[in-house]
This record gives sequence, structure tokens and C-alpha cells, in this order.
Amino acid sequence: MHVEGLARDDPKGFLIAPHAHDQHQIVHAARGVMRVTTESGAWVVPPGRALWMPRRMVHWIRCATAVSMRTLYISGDAPGFPDACAVWPVSGLLRELILKLVDGAPPHARPAMIELLLHEIAGIDVAPLWLPEPRDARLRRIADALEANPADGRTLAQWSQTVGATPRTLIRLFAKETGMGFREWRRQLRVLHALERLADKEPVTSVALALGYATPSAFIEAFREVLGVTPARYFG
Repeated sequence: MHVEGLARDDPKGFLIAPHAHDQHQIVHAARGVMRVTTESGAWVVPPGRALWMPRRMVHWIRCATAVSMRTLYISGDAPGFPDACAVWPVSGLLRELILKLVDGAPPHARPAMIELLLHEIAGIDVAPLWLPEPRDARLRRIADALEANPADGRTLAQWSQTVGATPRTLIRLFAKETGMGFREWRRQLRVLHALERLADKEPVTSVALALGYATPSAFIEAFREVLGVTPARYFG
């Protein structure tokens, strides 16, 4: 297994156009938040997390804030790694290994560091930071509208009149194409948008209202249901 590193800094709003690599990637935001999108969905990568990107997968990256990106490119087979994208929590040790390998660890130290990196990654729980993308044209209309305005509170019964499908059909399609119910999918979308806003130092109250929650406490509870902690703890 051969590992090379790349460091780059990009401004808020910068878009890395669709592309793919012959190597696997571990993409870490040393600073800032980025959204990585493939045909199957979108992953938000906030500080303290890293994204696994299998080789030859077309993806594009948008910087939700100014981002200091640190990427490891892994050539050869990667047994034990996921076949699809995944976001992992980054421990202090894993962060230091990524940064050292990117910044140019001494050649004699790299094999031991790579072995320790693989050991540290083994068994890490995947963070719930993925939003699956539906393919059905009617669901895409709903998804695109909610992506543009996450605060939209229309029910599936109301959406059904807009997209020309019965509520029962939309319920079935959401479950089939995303593995989630509509409310769960919308909550996931809102929380991923919240991560981008909160990382940009926007107050919790304004984030809650912008995303369609009646009160900050309702938003905090939704955030906790998805990520297991409150926004203050997550960014603490």
C-alpha cells in the first residue's frame, strides 16, 4: 500500500468540479466544513471528521466555509475499507497521523505510521452525515426544493399535489430510494445544513429559524436525535 498526501486551502463557496481518482482517498477538513457529493448522495465533512472516498468514484466538493483540506491518496488494495463513501470521527491520534503523512513524514517512519493509521481506522463507527439522493423525477423535485429552502414545511400530501403523485406513492418511493421516511430524510437534510451554518459561527437561534424549526429547543432535539449530542457539545 502506497500513501501520498495533499494539502490545499480553499475559500468559502469554492467548488471543486466533478472528478475521480485512480486512488482511494481519506479527505479531512483540518479547518472548515465541506460538502462532498456523488451520484448517490451528499456527505457533510465538518471539523473532527474525515471522508473515505473509494477510487474511481466521481465526486465534487463545495466548501461551505473556508476549508483547509488534507487528503491522503491510497494506491493499491484497501482490504477492510468500505466499498462506498463513509464519514468517520477523527481521534486526536488519527488527526496527527493524517497531518504528518500529508506534510511529509520522514520516509523511514511512513510504513509504521501507515500501519498505525490503518489500525486506528479499523472498527470506527460511521458518522450519520450522509443524505441519500433520490432518483425518481418526482422525488428530485421535492429534494431540490428542500435543498434550496430547508425550512419548507409542506407535508407529502401537499407535495403530492405539486409533483403529481399520490402520498402513498411518494411514501413508497422515499423508502425505496433513500431508505428513509420523508420526515427522517428532511430532518437529515436540515441537520446537514445546520452543520454548515454552525461551523460558520451562525447562532443556534438563527439557524433553527432558518431551517424551519419553531423554537431553538426543537432544533436542538432534532440535532441530538441525528448526531447524539447537542450543537454546543458537537462543536465544543
